[in-house]
Amino acid sequence: MRFRHPDGSTVHLAYCTNVHPAETLDGVLAQLRDHCEPVRRRLGRDRLGIGLWLAKDAAHALTTDPSALRGLRAELDRRGLEVVTLNGFPYQGFGAEEVKYRVYQPDWTRPARLAHTTDLARLLAALLPDDVTEGSVSTLPLAWRTSFGSAEAGTARTALATLAERLDALEELTGKSVRIGLEPEPGCVIETTADAIGPLTALSSPRIGICVDTCHLATSFEDPHTALDALLAAGVPLPKAQLSAALHADDPHLPEVREALAAFAEPRFLHQTRTRTAAGLRGTDDLAEALDGRTLPDGTAWRAHFHVPLHRPPAAPLTSTLPVLREALAHLVGGPVPHTRHLEVETYTWQALPPGLRPRTRSRLADGIAAELGLARDLLTDLGLKELP
Repeated sequence: MRFRHPDGSTVHLAYCTNVHPAETLDGVLAQLRDHCEPVRRRLGRDRLGIGLWLAKDAAHALTTDPSALRGLRAELDRRGLEVVTLNGFPYQGFGAEEVKYRVYQPDWTRPARLAHTTDLARLLAALLPDDVTEGSVSTLPLAWRTSFGSAEAGTARTALATLAERLDALEELTGKSVRIGLEPEPGCVIETTADAIGPLTALSSPRIGICVDTCHLATSFEDPHTALDALLAAGVPLPKAQLSAALHADDPHLPEVREALAAFAEPRFLHQTRTRTAAGLRGTDDLAEALDGRTLPDGTAWRAHFHVPLHRPPAAPLTSTLPVLREALAHLVGGPVPHTRHLEVETYTWQALPPGLRPRTRSRLADGIAAELGLARDLLTDLGLKELP
């Protein structure tokens, strides 16, 4: 979906396809048919943007077979879909029964991460619509925090510098500019936007910046205005923002609140949980660990890294951090100029919701994704952006 900002530029809105497990190119093509096109039809659009997730095997098939890449682009066109951004965070296995810590491998100390991200940038340059010259790829924030010292930091910095050089060459060759956004996430080396400023200003490349995920921002209790102002003041590029909402619980010491939270403690994904105390931010790596009663103080509100549907906050006594998303979005695109032009709804946890809240059919899932995009569309038009055909 495209929107005209009051300054005349185009802002793109997509939804991320990592909600649909697919490791192979055939699986990606099936996604377009079974999920993406039905969402487009529900929204009554001739064209819908998708944030494509290409796992390692799918990306390899496309990079080694030019005819397959041409076929994917033709299939996108045929189904009324367009791609200006890729989700390059998960490398493989995102649809596995247990993902947890594996989603952070390979990290930016491993050659495979550089190779995969380079492939994604080259593929995106070929998939961009003819009238679009700028693409974005989101990626993990260097690594999970453990076993990451100065040597690992140097290796990651060298890899990102190499990537920036390759992106420069790609633009010279294709005329398409692809930028990379490190995505701060609780528990990672770059957990907050503040953590990103030092490494990225040291790198000093307009190709490498931040992907602001509003669920992660909220989980770490970052104030959107303070965080975004600091990034902008430091000159950190914002290639992309992901529109998502975290799980919020006031009064986590109450039995009924803990019982409600326990329904979201599931075995597939990590749900890092945070709370603010007088001594600063405290947290656990997963929601179940927080609920065991021995680790996380429960005198103030908890937030958990669980991407809850934007249009359907959890029932009381829980809620979501949608207000943080609203504030961040207003700051990102509600001013005289947009600070990012790529927005992506990323609720990948539909099938990880408590059983009674999960969509049981493809049709119900398409309904939910369309409703999320409809809410995001309304937020953008309320900020003065005009939806384009």
